[in-house]
Amino acid sequence: MKKKDIKILLVDDEQDILEIVGYNLSQEGYQIVTATNGKEAILKAKKELPHLIIMDVMMPEMDGMEACENIRKLPELNHVIITFLTARNEDYSQVAGFDAGADDYITKPIKPKLLVSKVKALLRRLKNEEQATETLNVGGIEINREEYKIIKEGVEIILPRKEFELFYLLASKPGKVFKREEILDKVWGNEVIVGGRTIDVHIRKLREKIGEDLFKTIKGVGYKLEV
Repeated sequence: MKKKDIKILLVDDEQDILEIVGYNLSQEGYQIVTATNGKEAILKAKKELPHLIIMDVMMPEMDGMEACENIRKLPELNHVIITFLTARNEDYSQVAGFDAGADDYITKPIKPKLLVSKVKALLRRLKNEEQATETLNVGGIEINREEYKIIKEGVEIILPRKEFELFYLLASKPGKVFKREEILDKVWGNEVIVGGRTIDVHIRKLREKIGEDLFKTIKGVGYKLEV
């Protein structure tokens, strides 16, 4: 996919942030759409169907966390990449962001060149998705990488992008012991700085959504995580 075909939605209540970030990303050739609060972000996302949403947390009318949760409930937007760009750098805020369905969490201030690099790393997954079309069948679950679908006993399980990519990675290598560095590189990209705790949060969410017994069954046939 060419840069000119990639659409990015910027969401922030500070106009200067929208202008600075929008300018730097548009200079890279991306299409830029903006919104100033969570409610407007949802409306713009439905209309524009962006590939990436970069969103602030603290905003009027509806904050970024709530907007992210609402966007993740929409089938047509389930696979959009979402990252928070915020001045809030507390651990609990980052965990809450991932729990809300975000793929990444970037803190302000950040230099424009570094932000552009992070955006490129996030968007690199679009290329990976185009190349990966394999369907896995593991532990009674069908995992369709091309359509981002997980089918268990005829019922589709909806997962945010990051949780799906992590689950697919674990399921793709029976018997392999994954190092945290390898998971971070393959799922988050080596230009995205996240901690090991991020993996723990996503593993916990997978257990909740897929089911503890089923998750143990999958790990029981060789899916392991090196601590």
